[in-house]
Amino acid sequence: MANTPSARKRIRQNERRRLRNASRLSRMRTFMKKVEAAIQTGNKDEALTALRAAQPEMQRAASRGVVKKNFVSRKLSRLSARIKGIAA
Repeated sequence: MANTPSARKRIRQNERRRLRNASRLSRMRTFMKKVEAAIQTGNKDEALTALRAAQPEMQRAASRGVVKKNFVSRKLSRLSARIKGIAA
């Protein structure tokens, strides 16, 4: 257990950041699932709309350090490729 006031403060800060990061990660995953669902239905327009909504959320998570930048780049690239593969 932390003894110094500064260590106690760090524990409080870390907990707040953990909750905030978990919320951001969950939100990003929800947006990604919406894109996946739209791809599964085969609706290209709906999938593109979902991807456009998901992209800023994913980029925000990367810029805030919740996930790595390359993770977001890879996911966006793969989702885009799958949407491109849907017959128009």
